Order: sequence, then structure tokens, then C-alpha cells
Amino acid sequence: MSKNVIAIDGPAASGKGTLARRLAAHYGYHHLDTGLTYRAVAHELLETGTPLDDEERAARTALSIDFGALDRTVLSAHEIGEAASRVAVMPQVRKALVEAQRRFAATPPGTVLDGRDIGTVVCPDATVKLYVTASPEVRAGRRAAEIASQGQPADYDQVLADIRRRDERDSGRADSPLKPADDAHMIDTSDQGIDEAFEAARSIIDAALAEA
Repeated sequence: MSKNVIAIDGPAASGKGTLARRLAAHYGYHHLDTGLTYRAVAHELLETGTPLDDEERAARTALSIDFGALDRTVLSAHEIGEAASRVAVMPQVRKALVEAQRRFAATPPGTVLDGRDIGTVVCPDATVKLYVTASPEVRAGRRAAEIASQGQPADYDQVLADIRRRDERDSGRADSPLKPADDAHMIDTSDQGIDEAFEAARSIIDAALAEA
């Protein structure tokens, strides 16, 4: 694994993806939104009309995902996110994607990976582990605004219910549940903008890199 790996975990719409992309640009590291890899599997299943509970087909699809061809614009659709949350509980899918994510993490000069289980499962020896969170209400507001900005109808109460359902599913799954690593630094963005979160993360990372 590359000497410099920044692992960022957290629930949906916590701001971890925006923070990860900004940190990767700042340090000149490669970035991977691991959530997009699960969304890519879900998208392929939806496109081919494959039942979302077909684990064998989902696992085969996971083995063929090209990390260099992940289209955030397409894969960010709300319905794909809901489908991905169902696919992500499948052990065979997780095994295939985690192995590929670990290979990505070894890319020099450094990498930033964000997701649900980076610091706990994918990269337990990461140089720095961050856990980014925010209240469900704040996250629902962000996600509803994002959906509305795409020209789609956004019902806040429905989005909040979806957020809570995904939190429960992600935290309650038997394989790689969403939780902060024991040595993760916590960043709560409920009352923080991206600039504040970035500065807090940069301070933590700079200190860790200086000691590495």
C-alpha cells in the first residue's frame, strides 16, 4: 500500500465526498469515491433489468467495474443510490470491490478514499482516518437541495426517511458496517461549511504526514 493513504468514512450527504475531492486536489493525490463503485454495480443491474437481490450476477458485475470510467453525473441519481445501498450488503460484491479498492489505494504518490468502511476494512493501516458526519436533518436538507438542483422533485420528508433508512441499513449490516474506526478523527459538518471542514482535516493530515 502507498505510504500516504487518507481514509474518509461517513454516512450519506455528510460532506465526505466534497471534502475528499478537495483534499486530493490539495495534496496531489489520487481520489476514489468507493460509493460510486457500488453505484456502478447497481446501475448495471438496473440497466439490464436484473433483480437487485441476484448476488451472483451482482458479484460478476463487480469484478468488471472500471474505476477509471465511473461517471459521477450518471451514478449520482437518487434511485441508483437506493439500489446501491441494497447491493452493498452482499458479501460477494463487497469482497470483489474491496480487493480492487485496496489495489487503488497502493497508487503513488498517495490516495484519498471515501466511503463507509475505508478506515475499518479497506485500509485499516491508512496514514490518516477521518469520520465525517452531520445530523440526519442537515444531511436530508443537503440531499434534497442536490436533487432539486438537478431539476428533479425533492420531498424533504421523503429524503429524510430515505437517509434514516440507509443509515440503519449501512450501520446494521453484518459485513463491514458503517462505523468510525477506533483511531479516526471525527469531523461534524452539521454547523460547518466546506472551508472549515477542509481546514480541520488539513491540520490533522499535515500533522500525521509530518510524523510518517
